[in-house]
Amino acid sequence: MKTPMVVADFLNRARLLYGDSVGAVCGGQRYTYGQIGERVDRFSAALAAGGVRKGDVVAYVSFNCHRLLEGYYAVPQIGGILLPINIRLTPADIAYILNDSGASTVVVDRALAGLIAPIASQLPNVKRCVLMGGDPKAEAPLPGDDYEGLIGSAKEAPTPVDIDEDDVAELFYTSGTTARPKGVMLTHRNLYLHSLVTALINQSNDADVVLHSIPLFHVNGWGTPHSLTMLGGRHVMVPRFDPELVLETIERERCTAAFFVPTMAIGLMAAPSWPTRDLTSLRVLMLGGAATPPSLMRALDQRLPGCTLRCGYGLSETTPVMSIACLKSGRQLDVEQSLAVRTTAGMPLPSVEVAILDDEGKPLPHDGTSVGEICTRGNTVFKGYWRQPEETAKFIVDGWFHTGDMGYMDSEGYISIVDRKKDIIITGGENVASIEIEKAIYEHPAVLECAVIGVPDERWGEIPAAIIVLKPGQALDEAGVIEHCRTRLAGFKMPKAVRFVDALPKGGTGKILKRELRAGFVKEPSAAPAS
Repeated sequence: MKTPMVVADFLNRARLLYGDSVGAVCGGQRYTYGQIGERVDRFSAALAAGGVRKGDVVAYVSFNCHRLLEGYYAVPQIGGILLPINIRLTPADIAYILNDSGASTVVVDRALAGLIAPIASQLPNVKRCVLMGGDPKAEAPLPGDDYEGLIGSAKEAPTPVDIDEDDVAELFYTSGTTARPKGVMLTHRNLYLHSLVTALINQSNDADVVLHSIPLFHVNGWGTPHSLTMLGGRHVMVPRFDPELVLETIERERCTAAFFVPTMAIGLMAAPSWPTRDLTSLRVLMLGGAATPPSLMRALDQRLPGCTLRCGYGLSETTPVMSIACLKSGRQLDVEQSLAVRTTAGMPLPSVEVAILDDEGKPLPHDGTSVGEICTRGNTVFKGYWRQPEETAKFIVDGWFHTGDMGYMDSEGYISIVDRKKDIIITGGENVASIEIEKAIYEHPAVLECAVIGVPDERWGEIPAAIIVLKPGQALDEAGVIEHCRTRLAGFKMPKAVRFVDALPKGGTGKILKRELRAGFVKEPSAAPAS
């Protein structure tokens, strides 16, 4: 017998088997899976009563909270398409996404209503606004229905809708660099199989208590809204990434797993309470979204000796995780070898195929040195770009999705990313990976964060430029950086310009925005003041 794989199955299982268990912790409130299931059904019914039909897009503008988690089920179970929007975007960017997607309903946290109010008149497709969180009696800059009021007055369950596993369930817009953002269509089948394989590899179970430090509006929340619910584990919400709040929450809720981009982990280690918080409950810590320097992994290992730390890799278009750096059993590795393996992009997940292709689309050997574009195919690769078949055809060629990342695979099957294709620095005819330079700079004890970009140069075409944030109380100048790199990098890979700044620009997940650094960089040496 074949039945469609739909995401509603996950919550239905949790409410049946774990109805009395706490499913979500949010702002001091605790909700069992039975309560979450009832709230989801009622909001689904309210959406349907308000005109949402199969294939309609329902957008959320929200911090991490239990209501956004409810949206992951309330919208798809009536055949709608969930669109979580990055709250770090400008109102103009949000207007573009809402209009491009054709969203008919927008669910907005009252604290974020100011993002929608200035553009409300520019949204011809939006027929309904729902306000959630905060005080419903307080004056808001945006009119709309009250979320809790709708749940309280709605019927207990929505009318069943026939859903195919290849129907689109979620829509995420990629951050645009040279063009407008594109909507990534994830199907029920994509999400279902991604949940199964990530839960398998991470050895997740119903005892897991997962901290949602990665925004749920980012790339399917790394899959945790589905994989954790499927198993009856506990979701712990923090509205935004604040190092002290995160550390306090891990300690108080006895979190067993957490997911961070490297800049988040760096922020945690710089927090005053980092050395003293009880973090012994952590079983798994995953790093992704950017390359992790071995120096960072080494420091985390020392602080969290009982926790499994590993890196992962993926994109919006791969639902998102496509590989995880698990250590193979039976391999005898020393500390440095283990660090080197765990800071790779990892091995492909079950059901995921990866090939390293050259510029002509021919596969390269898995020899640990042959660099090409990382390409993938499988059940978790997206359906395509929303209403952009031409763009889809540019990235899915001969059945392979081209990631735009350059890397290689070794004989053991571990993928290493060299750089984004567009971030490769071509200096004097040589290709230089910014990630390699960044890893070298991170080894300096005074460096908190860094990013390397290519900047124009009359003689070399491009040169590597390093932008650095120092740790508090530390001093370093350009000469010191170059001297530090001299024993770690070939001459043509050395940074030729150095700038020190107080902070690096970051997106909603903490990922460093190199396009902003390129736009604002002026090629001139800079020295940090002595402390």
